[in-house]
Amino acid sequence: MKPVARAFFARQVVEVARDLLGCLLVHETADGRTAGMIVEAEAYASDDPASHAYRGRTERNAPMFEDPGFAYVYFTYGMHYCLNAVTDRPGHASAVLIRAVQPLEGIELMRARRGAVKDRDLARGPGRLTQAFGIAGEQNRSDLTMLPLMICPGERLPLRAVLATPRIGLGSLQDGRTWRFVIAESPWVSGARATKDSRRS
Repeated sequence: MKPVARAFFARQVVEVARDLLGCLLVHETADGRTAGMIVEAEAYASDDPASHAYRGRTERNAPMFEDPGFAYVYFTYGMHYCLNAVTDRPGHASAVLIRAVQPLEGIELMRARRGAVKDRDLARGPGRLTQAFGIAGEQNRSDLTMLPLMICPGERLPLRAVLATPRIGLGSLQDGRTWRFVIAESPWVSGARATKDSRRS
């Protein structure tokens, strides 16, 4: 598999989030390879109250301020990790949260990592995704343009197949931005299945 170029990530965060749909997420570990198609992603920018970078640079969010095309992996709720792809340019502090993937390769390995769950739930949600793919703090700052953790070009989606909705789980920080992008009708997205009645990108 050939990864996407660094220039893919060196663009405005909303564009990258939308274009990540249909791309492939690949992770090679000593246990084997897992791969799947990205079906859901959310954009976060530096002027966004919901972004980790909103109040400035810290030790935790430092990867968001660095080069595009690298992973920002953080631990949340004392329970699970979340995988983000850093975008735009150094210092701009923007990233895309990869929320859900349709499993394509290494499904048995994903099942072993996730336990007794339905296949639909293997990587449906950011915490489930990182568990299924074996992604943890060690993958923070990984270069997403090369193995062992990389993003590859995938299916090119028609505009009508991509929907934009409000982001999930922001509570009082929800400000009306429709920066969650999903593949319409995909059963692999987190939350309720997005339909074509949702707002289109």
